Amino acid sequence: MEIRNEDIKKRINRKEIYRYLGYGTNTPDDNVNAMIKEVLTSLLDSISPRNIYKIFACSAAERIVVLKGENTTFAFESRNLAANLAQCRHVIMLAATLGLEADKLLQKYEILNMTKATITQACGAACIEAYCNILQEQICAEVSKDNTALYLRPRFSPGYGDLSLEYQKVIFEELECTKRIGLSLTDSLLMYPTKSVSALIGLTANPKSCHIGRCQNCDKIECEFREV
Repeated sequence: MEIRNEDIKKRINRKEIYRYLGYGTNTPDDNVNAMIKEVLTSLLDSISPRNIYKIFACSAAERIVVLKGENTTFAFESRNLAANLAQCRHVIMLAATLGLEADKLLQKYEILNMTKATITQACGAACIEAYCNILQEQICAEVSKDNTALYLRPRFSPGYGDLSLEYQKVIFEELECTKRIGLSLTDSLLMYPTKSVSALIGLTANPKSCHIGRCQNCDKIECEFREV
């Protein structure tokens, strides 16, 4: 699915950028805000976001999640993921990236201005978050057309909770991320380009089971970015 950079701009959460920069619930001064505006403009003028996804049938037991496609079956061992997908019959397997341009801009500022480099990190994170939010809503709307209305569970990525980072390999192989969207894994299972996301997103027919509050699903209460 194609999403315009202008649409991403409209969905960026400034408060999220402030949190990434360490301001918590406070607002930075005019000088920092001016740099945030400048960096966001540079990012949105240069990035070329891409995505790839597939939808699988899903069944979740106490600590095992099984995804079934036309010719493939995967098992993920994770109590946290199983709880997240408990009422989901289908799951979106997704990978998305802002592309190399975001990393190039970061490298430029790391040489010229470290403050702007830090701001680029925060703005890039907010951009990929906004992009994924739009993307998953579009996917949900598409799959709901001929069915009962479906609702999204929060994104759940390898490395969250007790879901091993090793499952990155499963997602990358199944979605052919490197071939299709230029996204690769390092030896330590981190993604490159860095402003990228891989995730499993549950689709449920029960709106009461659905919330997008990420912090409500995360047990890292010491996290500096925690919202609640």
